[in-house]
Amino acid sequence: MRLYSASSEETLRARKLLTDWAGEGFLTKAQYQRLEQETVSELRTTNVFLRLVLFLFTLISVGAAAALFFVVFLSRPSEQIAGVFFLIFAALCYAAAEVGVSQARLYRYGIEEALAVCSVGFLCAGMQAALFSGSPYSPEPDAARFLVPAAGAVFSLWIWHRFGLWYAFLAAMIFVVFLPDYWNLAHSAQHLIVVVLYATGLAGVAAVRSRHRFNYLEDAYSLVEALLWLGIYLAINLQLSSLNLPAQGWGGARAASEFAGPFYWTTWVLIWCLPPAVLARGIRQKDRFVIAVGAIVAILTLVSNKPYLGWQRHSWDPMFLGILLTGVAFFIRRWLARGPGGIRHGFTAGRLSGKDKQWMNVGSPVFGLLSPHSITPGPQTSAPDVRFGGGQTGGGGAGGNF
Repeated sequence: MRLYSASSEETLRARKLLTDWAGEGFLTKAQYQRLEQETVSELRTTNVFLRLVLFLFTLISVGAAAALFFVVFLSRPSEQIAGVFFLIFAALCYAAAEVGVSQARLYRYGIEEALAVCSVGFLCAGMQAALFSGSPYSPEPDAARFLVPAAGAVFSLWIWHRFGLWYAFLAAMIFVVFLPDYWNLAHSAQHLIVVVLYATGLAGVAAVRSRHRFNYLEDAYSLVEALLWLGIYLAINLQLSSLNLPAQGWGGARAASEFAGPFYWTTWVLIWCLPPAVLARGIRQKDRFVIAVGAIVAILTLVSNKPYLGWQRHSWDPMFLGILLTGVAFFIRRWLARGPGGIRHGFTAGRLSGKDKQWMNVGSPVFGLLSPHSITPGPQTSAPDVRFGGGQTGGGGAGGNF
């Protein structure tokens, strides 16, 4: 049961489509104004920048309020007492998020999103402190501690279903990754558990998605399916999902020694079989998200093939990979452009919507803010040991010490 009605979300989807069509010149100004008046929504929305600012401001405000409560009323509480209050804060944050949507009609406004995120964080922290106080990182963790990530996964799924926030589903997938760590299982069994859980979710999403073709939920289920495909691949690819990957450097022998030989080489076969399957699924459904994930996992397979086989990597490998990807992209673009009207089987290399341009306009300033030092040259440093002087005469008739 979603907080937003189907008619409201369909109206917002129609307004976004109108904006894209008008930006591409498919609609005249008069047509756009007339259709815009027919798609008025009661939900309050904002742009992506203000949404991010409100999200961060709400996160900081909630954290500061919780810290102030403990400083004023509970100076040194026990872990159990603090856990109980964390659970209370979780309930309050979730209730505030519900009120923000039902009463203030906020939609992707940043405030209700931050409150929902805080509710998940307070829930996990409260359960950890109230039920499993002590050292949470002991060498042999209690098997019952899996209830914390399990509760986080279930509550994140509820947030995704209730509010429609795609990153809540991603948070649930991350919580699932930590579930097998609390059980005394082999590494191969832990990977299999994660794959089975993701595959179960993928089967459920594929079954439900067919009922929401061409409506406002199509993009949401498309993104969720793409995330599940990517999660399955990352759980199968032992070179990428191994926790020791940063310490492995350019080698892959350590990952091979942690798993049995049949399991290790089976995953190597699967990482080559999965990208074509994902690409075929995306092409058949004409799903951009799934096609993008298929291309990503294909690149990851090429990148991780040498570590899987124990071959030495070279500094020119990225160059050859870039040449290969450029050639493939150029070939596909030319092949699509040579079709009748520049279209083959419903695909075209031309841009039909302004979404890509909007994402590029948003990403360019964000990239500039994140990497200012790569654009702005550093200050010039003068050599302190260089001293002028010592000549016989200075310029313009001055002395040598001028």
